[in-house]
Amino acid sequence: MQDIRDALVQYYRWLRRYGYNDSHSGNISARNDDTMWVTPTGACADTIHAADFVACSMNGDIGEGASGDANLHLAIYRANARAGAVIHSHCPYAVALTLNGEDFEPPDFEGQLYFPQVPVVSVPYAAYFQDAAPRVAEALAAHPVAIVRGHGVYAWGENLNQAYKWTCSLELSAQTAFIGRQAGTC
Repeated sequence: MQDIRDALVQYYRWLRRYGYNDSHSGNISARNDDTMWVTPTGACADTIHAADFVACSMNGDIGEGASGDANLHLAIYRANARAGAVIHSHCPYAVALTLNGEDFEPPDFEGQLYFPQVPVVSVPYAAYFQDAAPRVAEALAAHPVAIVRGHGVYAWGENLNQAYKWTCSLELSAQTAFIGRQAGTC
């Protein structure tokens, strides 16, 4: 069986490769029993290795060097027992189309099927590390994806593949909406 950290490397690199993150943005985690493995702070998707992931206890003990979003990931897992993985990306179309702070309603079939309404959480930048965790966890308790206005997308899944699917599906819906608006059809 593949070590969960090897899978985390693969998915984190895909986020970079396909334009959902830049070299050092976003973060990713997976839960394995009572341990959450998360990207380290300042991680580079191009050079990260399985041994770089930081172990955090589900009881709230955050490992040294863990992502600044580690507490947010833990809050998501605590609010949703089904969550086995969390992906935070900076999907450019999804972020751009929700800068107004309004929830996103995908215009395409798959988007409507998976998430007919995507909540947008507005958190002042200065209060992000204090306020984002409970607010994003609350949004994700009822939705597979949420967007923090001006910042990025958070998606949970029962496994990494599902969290990645939600991330990719949302960004494709946002691209479709953008093109539709440019064409005057949305």
